[in-house]
Formats: sequence, C-alpha cells, structure tokens
Amino acid sequence: MQVFDEKHIRNIVLVGGAKSGKTTLAETMLFEAKVINRRGSVEQKNTVSDFHELEHERGISVYATPLHTEWRDYKINIIDTPGLDDFIGEIIAPLRVADTAVMLINAQHGVEVGSELVWQHVDRYRKPVIFAINQLDHPKADFEMTYNSIREHFGTNAVLMQYPLNAGEGFNAIIDLLKMVMYKYPADGGKPEKLPIPEHELQTANELHNILVEKAAENDESLMELYFEKGNLDEDELKKGLHIGMLHHELFPVMCISALKNMGSGRLMGFIDNVAPSANELKPEITEDGTEIQYSPTGPAVLFVYRTEHEANLGKLTYFKVLSGELRKGAQLKNSHTHAMETINQLYVMDGHNRNPVDVLKAGDIGATLKLKNTDTNDTLHALTGELKITPIDFPQPRMTVVIRANNKKDDERLGEVLKKIHEQDPTVEYEQSRELKQLLLHCQGELHLATTKWTLEKVYGMDVGFDKPKIPYRETITKAANATYRHKKQSGGAGQFGEVHMRIEPWYEGMPEPTGFNIRHKDVIELDWGGNLVFYNCIVGGVIDARFIPSVLKGIMHKMEHGPLTGSYVRDIRVMLYDGKMHDVDSNDISFQIAAQMAFKEAFHNAQPKLLEPIHELIVMAPTEVTGEVIKDLQQRRAIIMGMDSIGHNSRITARVPLANLHKYTTTLRSVSQGKASFTSTFVEYAPVPQNIQDEVIAEHKHLEEVELA
Repeated sequence: MQVFDEKHIRNIVLVGGAKSGKTTLAETMLFEAKVINRRGSVEQKNTVSDFHELEHERGISVYATPLHTEWRDYKINIIDTPGLDDFIGEIIAPLRVADTAVMLINAQHGVEVGSELVWQHVDRYRKPVIFAINQLDHPKADFEMTYNSIREHFGTNAVLMQYPLNAGEGFNAIIDLLKMVMYKYPADGGKPEKLPIPEHELQTANELHNILVEKAAENDESLMELYFEKGNLDEDELKKGLHIGMLHHELFPVMCISALKNMGSGRLMGFIDNVAPSANELKPEITEDGTEIQYSPTGPAVLFVYRTEHEANLGKLTYFKVLSGELRKGAQLKNSHTHAMETINQLYVMDGHNRNPVDVLKAGDIGATLKLKNTDTNDTLHALTGELKITPIDFPQPRMTVVIRANNKKDDERLGEVLKKIHEQDPTVEYEQSRELKQLLLHCQGELHLATTKWTLEKVYGMDVGFDKPKIPYRETITKAANATYRHKKQSGGAGQFGEVHMRIEPWYEGMPEPTGFNIRHKDVIELDWGGNLVFYNCIVGGVIDARFIPSVLKGIMHKMEHGPLTGSYVRDIRVMLYDGKMHDVDSNDISFQIAAQMAFKEAFHNAQPKLLEPIHELIVMAPTEVTGEVIKDLQQRRAIIMGMDSIGHNSRITARVPLANLHKYTTTLRSVSQGKASFTSTFVEYAPVPQNIQDEVIAEHKHLEEVELA
C-alpha cells in the first residue's frame, strides 16, 4: 500500500440524521475508487461499513466504521457514523479526529433534529463542513426546501456549489457552479458526461456562480482585490477562497448527490481532495497543559486514541490518529495516562472488518493496532521522554439510567468486568455501584442504546441480564425545630451500656444567625458528600458528657443522616445543638452514645415536620414545530414546569424542569410522540420539595419494602 504524506491525506467523517444515506455514500465512494468491485446495500446487509451482526439485525449503523480510498494521488480516510443520537459517542469521537465533516441532508425532509444535534459538535470543534444534499432521485425530493432549511439552521455561510436538474424520479444532471459545467449521468449512474450548461439555465447558473465568487472572495483580501479588479475569479482562485473559508469554518459548500444511483459522488471526492483541508492545515491539537502539537512529519511520534473495540477472536483493537512524526511497525511508545510502554507490533489501515497491514503511517493519517494492554480511548501515546496528554474527547452525559442485574448469580462478579470493557468501547455507557441506592446502575443515552448494550452482553459475552427501574435519590430535611431526649441503657451481666443525650435540631440555611440560649463550646460545619451541610454544636457544660464521647454522638448523628428516618435517603441541611445528657462511670462507651444520638436524632426529626426533597432535572427538548404541542402535553403530565420555548427554523426548543422520578423511559415516549424526530438533553439542577401526596406515597412504599425484607 502506498504511503501518503500529510499533504495528500484527507480525513472525512460522514455525519447526518438517520436514513440520510451515509453508509450508501461510503459504499459508493469505495466503488468509485475501485476499492470494491460491486456495491453492496444496507438492505442486502453486505456493505463494507455496516458489517456487525447487530447492525444487520437492526438495519441501522450502530458503530463508527473507518474506511479508506485512494483517489487521484490522495488518500481519503472515511469514517461512517450512526445517524441516531443514542449512539452520539460513535459520532463525537470520529468528529474529533476528522479534518472535514461531510453532513448528509435528506432531500425529502431537509434538516432534521438529528442533523442539528450533530451540528452542535461540528460547530464546537470548528471543523470544515461540506453539506451534501442526498437522495435527489427520490420522488419526494425537494431541493429548494432542503437548501433553504440548511441556511435557516446553519446560516448564510452555506453556499451552493451545485444545483440539480430534474430533482425527483428523473434526476440525472447537476449544474456545477465552480467549474460552470453540467454533469449528465447515465440512468444507472457512474461516470457523467461533462456538457455545457443548457441555455435555459445559464442565467440562473451565472447568478449563483456570482454569489459563490463573492463568498469565496470574502475570505481573503488578495482575492477580494482581484474580484474588484476583474469582476470575477477563475477556478483556481475560487478554490483558494473556498479552501480558506472552510478552514476558518466560515464557508460551507453545498453539493448534490444521489448516493444510491452513484450520481455526484465522484465529483464530491474530487472536491475533497482538491479543496478540503488536510490535517496539517488545521489548528494543531492542544495538550492539557496548553502545548500545541503540530502535524510535523519530522517531529517525534504522537498518537491520539479515539476509539477502542473488543473483538471476541482478536482481542482489543485500538483506533488512533497520528498527530506528529511517523509511526512504524515495532515502535515503542509511552502511554502518558498509564505510564506504560506499548509496542506497536501490528499496524493496519481499516476497511470495515478488513485489516490492511502497513509498515508505516505518517502524520495526519488514521490507523489501528491490536492488543495494546494498557491503552484506552482518550489516551496519548508518544515517543517523548516527558509527559504529553492530548486534551480528551468530551463525551455527553447519559440521559437514561436503569438498574442492571445478572439473572444468573454466578455472573455477578463477571458483570462488572464486562461492563468495564463495554465502557472502554463506548464511553457514553457508564456504570456504578451506587452506595446510596445500593444498586448497580447502568447509564446510557436512550432505549435503543440500552437495547444494543443488552445485545452485546448477551451475544458477545454470553450473559443473561435484566433491567429494573432505579430508586430515586431523594433527600430528607426538616422545616421546623424540635427537641428530643434519648437514654440508651443495656445491662446483660458484667459491663453494660449507658448513654443519654439531649439535642435540638433545626433547619439550616446559608447565613443564618447563631443559635441563642446555648453555651456553645465548639462548632463543626460538615459539608456532606451528598450535598448540603450538617452544623453540629457542642453545648455541653459541667462535664455531664465526657469530651471523649462527643465524637461518638456526632458519629451517631451522621449514621442516621446517611440512612434517613423517612425513606432511608440522605439527610441534609440541619444543625444540631447537643446541650445535655448523662453518662455512667463504668457502662458508658462509644457505642452507647452512638445509639443514643441516632435514636434522639430520629425522634427529633419526626417531630420537626420532615420534608422529602426530589432531584429536578432541566430538559432541553428539540422537536419539529408540528409535534411541539404533544411534547409539551407529555411534559406537563410529568409534573414539568415549562421554563420557555424558542423557535429555531422548523424546530422548537423547549426548556422545562422535571422531577427525575417522572423521567424514567422518557427517551421512549419522546421518540413515540415525535415519530423519532425529537431529542433532548438532561441536566441535574436542584433538589426541590416533593408534593405532600407524593411524599406520603413514597414513604408508604418504603415502609412496605422494609416490611417485606424483614418478613
């Protein structure tokens, strides 16, 4: 395989909504470059990209798949990505290492919510972008509507490079505004005829060409001067302006294709190698300490790992981008995260599941290797003696949580090991053993994401698992002051147990005045791990409780705050005044005062008008305008407070605050009410009081469960 330098490598990522045709385009590009002899199809389950058994079962892309072509002395690395935001991790990671994003827009529907979500990450990384309006051969294709939706959603920097003739079932020609020619395709696609623009299209083409020239000239002063001088720019000057505009994320060419019929894909590839930037022209990668890593072919080797995959028969497959220098088979590199030395024994360029062995990869290239023991996603490998950590990929927070359990008890210990591997492969799958809820929690992006995780557990690792609704991490507090006294006395022969405490508890809030009527000896302000504070005052006088037992009292209070009196949830925002008590010279000990403090705190808590607090999440829902009413109606049924609503193009952005208790399986409901066209993000914002009727139900349910466990 030919070795390409950094100037002749193009890394593109295919992104866009579900059913926009990314996998079909990838297949067509491989066919155009003669990497494959015949094109497969998603329906026939024989494409190079969607090769996983799970993808065949689902009929959709689930994983990011790297491919490559060699096209006119250039190497184009292609990463095909899923279209559903449940698999957002498989979209963000490739975006990070790609040099240009090719965003496919379905000509039947225009910009959809899925495309907008991807755009947020494209825009954050300031990547060069090419819009490809696809499926122009479909009977319902509407090019004008689709182009207008691109400009509405992504701005007027989206400029036509091409427009179609006969969009719809008769689609067979594209007017190219850069070369000012018409490409006419045979009925079955492939190589087009290059023809003059028809007379009846010349005026439209010239007007659009002038708009393109103006946009290109805006990106460079010298080009602007040429434009004013000549009134036009030639093709090379136009390419230069487009190139600069793409580099600065200020110009987004719009192209026309039918990936299914292989119309326009070759021209798109030509534009990618001719105009799209290479890695060494983009802003350099930044380390955590702010150092820039230039794409230098002569510098020391630096790799950034963007993806990890565990394959049953192969072991760990590590995908990376070469950021500096060159990587040769046999190289020894240091992992700056684990500090382990790794040897690159095998080096590949990937085409789906096909591994093409190579001996060397240059700066800017993308490759893979096998069996790195101590390297995972987001790690940096380098040949330097010091430390060098590339700023990691920032993956989104999970939007759905379930309890996961092994149905076979013998798999209990193994389950954690397997979930660790799944997390390494997909960092948007997270898991934790919740000390608070006493449950093994699995966090993911949505119902479909959960289903594919279950499939992996069962089919790949042979584990039978089940999912349950998780408990809600309530908080308990009080709304008024109360006093309590408790004496713990136990005599069982020999030394007994004795401890008596008198305490007052009050609601605590920031800036409240110090308590009056007490002789305060000492004050402890404890910031609780679960939020809020405990303020503890030692007000003991006259030695009625020895100083050595005061920590025992505090320990007893803390124990009860970790296992709240109402529902067993954490207690927060309380201050306690320990003002009296008794002890025994022989029978008093640490455990006696712990128990006495627990029981006194519990009694005072019940008498202080206790209140249950629930976690509130802020939801931002993006939905097409026509389903906004249904989305809001569903939110209101979930006790949501609608905070605001904005219109963005054909979509609405709804902001609401919703109790976590009412968000279980929200992803499924939202997909149903919006026909799969809406999406959301969820962020914890605060704890708020639970309505009394719901509080009573939660407490009763907790009491019932306790009785069942004791039975």
